[in-house]
Amino acid sequence: MKKIKISLLLTTITGFAATGAMAQSKANAWEGAYGQLGVGYGNFAPSISNGTATIPTGRSAPYPATIPGTTTATNVNNINTGLVSLAAGYNFGINQSYVLGIGATYYPGASSSATGTLNTLYNGNVVGSTNATYNIKNLYNIFLSPGYVIDKDRLAYLKIGYTSATIGLSSPILAYNSSTLTGVNIGLGYKQMIDTQWYAFGEFNYASYGSQTASATTTTGTSVSNSIKGTGTDVIVGVGYRF
Repeated sequence: MKKIKISLLLTTITGFAATGAMAQSKANAWEGAYGQLGVGYGNFAPSISNGTATIPTGRSAPYPATIPGTTTATNVNNINTGLVSLAAGYNFGINQSYVLGIGATYYPGASSSATGTLNTLYNGNVVGSTNATYNIKNLYNIFLSPGYVIDKDRLAYLKIGYTSATIGLSSPILAYNSSTLTGVNIGLGYKQMIDTQWYAFGEFNYASYGSQTASATTTTGTSVSNSIKGTGTDVIVGVGYRF
């Protein structure tokens, strides 16, 4: 569903861009639609808060069926991964020196995986532990992009917008479980024309994701719940086409 929404957004941007370009003369050389492909490197640093656990006792009444516990995550590694990005947008010309862009970026595929340890505790003592693996996928952002037109061949710009990503977790005693994180992304970049319509670009992006509660049940019947948030950065270089 997210891919469909992104495709519709990009189609709308491109269609509007074509109509706008035909309807009026450009305020500067960077006004109009664009599409681009990038490759680069990304990092995701998670923050997992202590959570709650409901631990089955395996005993019948009059004994309690479950007892309350807590969960912790230890030795959680950051994700370091290669990235591919696809982006499209439209720059509205404000005057000869400035543009205001709207666009969307999608990162296809899944990231490399990283590991951590999930612990279940009762009265402060560890009663269960498992090594877990997680990754990031379905990463996209929708942004506004004010830009400064250095000249007809060079553009410097900022980005600010909304970002979303799916974090997936699995372990030997935990079925695959996913949660969607959302937040704010900011970035800065530079574009340099390499012929009349093709350009090279470079970007740095930073994203901050708000807390999301992730819940799951282990194969032993213990229900666990933790709050997850995180930050992400990426450096992207690539080529684009200016319509």
